[in-house]
Amino acid sequence: MSRLSERPVTAVVGEARPHESAALHVTGRALYTDDIALRTPYLLHAHPVCAPHAHAMITRLDPKPAYDVPGVVRVLTADDVPGINDAGTKHDEPLFPTEVMFHGQAVAWVLGESLEAARIGATAVEVDYEPLPSILTVVEAIEQESFQGAQPRLERGDVAAGLAGSTHVFEGEIDFAGQEHFYLETHASLATVDDDGQVFIQSSTQHPTETQEIVAHVLGIASHQVTVQCLRMGGGFGGKEMQPHGFAAVAALGARLTGRPVRVRLTRQQDMTMSGKRHGFHATWKVGFDDDGLLQALEATLTSDGGWSLDLSEPVLSRALCHVDNAYWIPHVRVDGRIARTHKTSQTAFRGFGGPQGMLVIEDILGRAAPVLGVPAHELRRRNFYVEGQATPYGQPVRHPDRLDRAWQQVLESSDFERRREEIARANAENPHRKRGLAITPVKFGISFNFTSFNQAGALVHVYKDGSVLINHGGTEMGQGLHTKMLQVAATALGLPIERVRLAPTRTDKVPNTSATAASSGADLNGAAVKNACEQIIARLAPVRAQLGVATTWEELVRTAYHERIQLWAAGFYKTEGLSWDAVAARGEPFKYFAYGVAAAEVSVDGFTGAYEVDRVDIVHDVGDSLSPLVDIGQIEGGFVQGVGWLTLEDLRWDVSDGPGRGRLTTPSASTYKLPSLSEMPADLRVTLLDRATEDGAVYGSKAVGEPPLMLAFSVREALREAVAAFRPPGESVELASPATPEAVFWAIEGGRD
Repeated sequence: MSRLSERPVTAVVGEARPHESAALHVTGRALYTDDIALRTPYLLHAHPVCAPHAHAMITRLDPKPAYDVPGVVRVLTADDVPGINDAGTKHDEPLFPTEVMFHGQAVAWVLGESLEAARIGATAVEVDYEPLPSILTVVEAIEQESFQGAQPRLERGDVAAGLAGSTHVFEGEIDFAGQEHFYLETHASLATVDDDGQVFIQSSTQHPTETQEIVAHVLGIASHQVTVQCLRMGGGFGGKEMQPHGFAAVAALGARLTGRPVRVRLTRQQDMTMSGKRHGFHATWKVGFDDDGLLQALEATLTSDGGWSLDLSEPVLSRALCHVDNAYWIPHVRVDGRIARTHKTSQTAFRGFGGPQGMLVIEDILGRAAPVLGVPAHELRRRNFYVEGQATPYGQPVRHPDRLDRAWQQVLESSDFERRREEIARANAENPHRKRGLAITPVKFGISFNFTSFNQAGALVHVYKDGSVLINHGGTEMGQGLHTKMLQVAATALGLPIERVRLAPTRTDKVPNTSATAASSGADLNGAAVKNACEQIIARLAPVRAQLGVATTWEELVRTAYHERIQLWAAGFYKTEGLSWDAVAARGEPFKYFAYGVAAAEVSVDGFTGAYEVDRVDIVHDVGDSLSPLVDIGQIEGGFVQGVGWLTLEDLRWDVSDGPGRGRLTTPSASTYKLPSLSEMPADLRVTLLDRATEDGAVYGSKAVGEPPLMLAFSVREALREAVAAFRPPGESVELASPATPEAVFWAIEGGRD
C-alpha cells in the first residue's frame, strides 16, 4: 500500500460525520455571496440589458436615456473595458458583444442604487438590432455544417472488418437533451476596490483562479491585483466552473469605475436564460454482435450542442468519447466527435462532464438490441463486461474489473433480482393497463481531469501556538462535503480531534493557481495536498517529540517547537502521477482510476397516460475506503436522483418557430421546467458502499464520489424500457426518447400498439 493511501488505526477519516455546515444550513445562518452583498454599505446593484433575438447585429446602443431614471449611477458598455472585452478562456465570448449570439444575451449592464432602479434603467437603454438567421438544433447545425472546435476520433481495431464479421448488425440514432443545473443559489458576485485599486471579489465560483484570471484581463491588470474568495456555494454541479467569470468581471468593472461595491445576482429566470447547461447530443451508430451476444464492433458519430461559444465543449466531447464503452469490451471501435455551433447559451460543464452522454449511447444500444437478440438485457450487459487484462478503446488498462462484477452480483442478490423478475412477469401478464419493469445497469467512470495540467492542488496549513489548526485548500465547497472531508483528512494526518481543526474560505491569495473543483477530483487532489502539508509539520515536530517523550501533549509539543523557532505552518502540494493524454490521437491513460457502481431499478407504468413511479432502487457503489460515509451516501443518493431528472423529467425547450420569439428559452423557471422532487424519489431506496475496495495511490484509500453516481440512473430509464416492452409483443425493440417523460413513455407504448 502506498504512503498516500495508508490509513492509521485511529483515523478520523472513515467516521460517519455530518456535513461541517449542516447546522448552519438548516438554521439559515450559513452565509452565501449575496448575503454578504446585502450587508455591504454603499452597494450598487447590476441589471443586464438583454437582447430579444437569437442572432442579430447591434446597430445602435444608446445608454443616455437610462441616466434619466432616478437611482441609475452607471451604464457599463464595451467602451468602458480597459483590458480585453472577453469573458472566456478561448477568447470567443465577448463580455459586451456587437453580435448577439443567443436570446437573452447581455449587451450592457446598468448599475443602480437599488435593483429596481437598475432594472428600470435597463429597460430605458435604447438598442437597435439587425436580426440574422439562427441555428437552434443540432440537426439544423449538422445540415448547415455549423461546427466549432476540434473534431476528435477515437479508434481501435478494424471497424469495417468487425461489422462484416458480425452475425447481427443494427444501426440507429438518438437525440437527447441537455439539463439545467438549477442550483439553489443563482450566479452571484460582489466586487469591492481598496484605496490602492486592488480588487476583491466574493464569487459563487467553482474555479476561483480562473475567475481571478478573467477579471484581471478584462480590467487590464495583473492577477496579483485581484483576489477571489468563495465562501460556499448553494450548489454548482459544473454550472459554476466557467460561467461565473463574466458576472464577476461585470461586478469588478463596475467597482473599479465607480469606487463602490457592486453586486451581480441573477434572478432564477435570468440564470436559466443566460447561463449554459449540460450539452445535448445527437448520435448515429452502427453496432455488431456475434451469436453469443458479444459486442464485436461499434461505429458512431457523436455531435454535441455547444451553443454559441466553445466554453468547455472540447473536453466534454473528449470525455464523452472516452466513456462510450461504459463497462463493456468492444474489440473494434471508431467514434467521431463534433461540436455543433448553435444560437443558444454556451453549454458547459455538468456533473459527469460528457461521460453520461457517451454512456447513454451504448446503454441505449444494448437496451434496444437485447430483445431482438433474444437475450435478457441484464444478461447481455453482463456478458460484455470488461475482464482483467483488457483495455479501453483509448488504450488505458481497466484495473479492478472484478470490483464491478462483485458489485453486480451483490445487487443481484440483495435486490432478489431473479425472483422479482418472475413476479413482475406474472403481474404484467395479469394486468393489461399497468406494467412493471426491472433493470440493472453498471457504471465505469474515469477519475481525473482530461487536461493533465489540472491534476494538481495546493494547501496551506497553520498550527498556532495554542495548538489549534487552520487549513486552507484550493477546493470550493458547493454542498458536496469537500470541506468536511478535508477537516477529517487534516485531523487524521495530525493525529488530532477534529474539533481542533478549522477550515478557512477558499481564496486565491492563500492557495494560488488552483484547479476547478470539478471532475470528481476535489477530495483526491486537495486531500493529498492537505495531507502533504500536515506531514511536513509532523516531520518538523518529530525531533521535539523525541526530546520531550511520547506522553507529551499536542499543546506542549507545539509550544516547545515555537520557542525553538520551528516552522509551524506548511504549504502542501500534490500532483497526480501516471497520467498521459494525447487529445489529437485520443490515446493515453487520462484517468487515475475507474469508479464502479451498479443499480437495479423497478418502475410501474400506467398504459393510459405514460405516467410512472420508481418503486424501488438498489445501489452498490465503489468509493474505495470512504473518507466520510455519510457524505458519500448523500452524494450517491443526490447524484442518482439528478440523473433520474436528466433521463426522465427535465425537458429543456426553446422556441424553434420562425416567429419573433425564435430562440427564446420557453422553460425558464420551476413552473415550466420539471425537476425531480420528493415525489420522484423511489419509495424504497437502498444504498450500500462496496467493501474491500481500497484504492492504492489515492488519499487514505478513498475514491471519488461526485459524478459517478449520476449514471446509476440509467437503470431507471432501462426499467421504463422494460415496462414499455411489456405492453408490446415479445422480441420487439423499444425506442425511448430522452428525456423519457410520461409523454414520451406514452408515445412509446402507443407506437408499440400501432
